[in-house]
Amino acid sequence: MLDALEERRHGKNTREELAEWLKDVNYFGTMLVYMDQADGMVSGAIHPTGDTVRPALQIIKTKPGVKRISGAFVMQKDQERYVFADCAINIELDAAGMAEVGIESANTAKVFGIDPKVAMLSFSTKGSAKGDMVTKVQEATKLAQEQAPDLAIDGELQFDAAFVPTVAKTKAPDSKVAGHANVFVFPELQSGNIGYKIAQRFGGFEAIGPILQGLNKPVSDLSRGCNEEDVYKVAIITAAQSMDN
Repeated sequence: MLDALEERRHGKNTREELAEWLKDVNYFGTMLVYMDQADGMVSGAIHPTGDTVRPALQIIKTKPGVKRISGAFVMQKDQERYVFADCAINIELDAAGMAEVGIESANTAKVFGIDPKVAMLSFSTKGSAKGDMVTKVQEATKLAQEQAPDLAIDGELQFDAAFVPTVAKTKAPDSKVAGHANVFVFPELQSGNIGYKIAQRFGGFEAIGPILQGLNKPVSDLSRGCNEEDVYKVAIITAAQSMDN
């Protein structure tokens, strides 16, 4: 394992440093996944997110063509199921980053049997407001549509226009996503984190995740303070991701 890690790091660290890394459970577990001795890793119950994510980025790295990882939650209540992202990793996203998160979130939705209809969220719908934040979401939507023309992606959309059919008819009547969205991409971490917690606490939705998106192999980060049920469900998600890779 030490030889494989040394080869992976291309001489960026001494052999002694790498040996110390492998004494850490997250580095050891990540190497098991990298070497195909495990299909995925679940960590984070007693570690900060950075301790789970750092080894994955250094060793497993992102998929070809993907520049960043992101964190999605599957929001579930009875038969309703939605994907919210990015709610865990990227404090700020530019247009290219938001487009990438939209596409990766659609892929996550497919793992759970959701036919993705992706809404790129804003405080504006189809030019109803102006400003740099609106322009970013408009540009992100255009990039995502160009990069994944087979996906149903639209924006910029306010949440009500994305989710409520009657509102969509008024605000975005020509959209194939508005009123029917099931994947919601937030423009930055602050709104994403607030949004999923409102749905969880006010709406009674179960928040499953965060699910790390964009890695070559599945690594999942639990929330500290999670319970046994959380661990079980995130482990099932990780297994599903490994089958999809």
